[in-house]
Amino acid sequence: MKKFLLISFLFVFAACSTVKVGYDYDKQADFTKYKTYTISEETMKMGVNQLTRDRLIAAVEAEMAAKGFTKSDNPEVILDARIKGEEVQTATATTSGGPYGYGYGRWGYGGGFSTTTVNYDTYMEGTLFVTLIDRATEKIVWQGTGTKTIEENASAQKREENINYAVKQIFTNYPPKVK
Repeated sequence: MKKFLLISFLFVFAACSTVKVGYDYDKQADFTKYKTYTISEETMKMGVNQLTRDRLIAAVEAEMAAKGFTKSDNPEVILDARIKGEEVQTATATTSGGPYGYGYGRWGYGGGFSTTTVNYDTYMEGTLFVTLIDRATEKIVWQGTGTKTIEENASAQKREENINYAVKQIFTNYPPKVK
């Protein structure tokens, strides 16, 4: 099941819906000192297919460059990316009929009947976690997340566009607005 969830990330950012993003950060961190990064070994071995991993890493590196970072062998932060897939089920109930039915009495009123139909919708949702870890302290200083519904039939071009869009949305919250 775990392998299925990770492989299914191939389709995560291919749906037409928007990406739900969030972030958290260490309020004590000095984000002005972070200018160089490297990608963690775990990210390079992520449990998704090579095409998806390459697209994801390219998107993350483009956003890091846009934020003023350069890749380094001696970085201030380590970038770690993780993927989580989850099957989601929703239920929608609809009622038909009403209180007036085949009744009795002078006006045909009675107990009546109605029917309720429940429709279940099952789909996969994928979440991408992008974490920046201070190399010196080995503590997380910032983490952004993006969640989106999986669409299995997206083209390769659409997958790449949507991965780029999702990563860009995640990085809109970096650096955080420290108060």
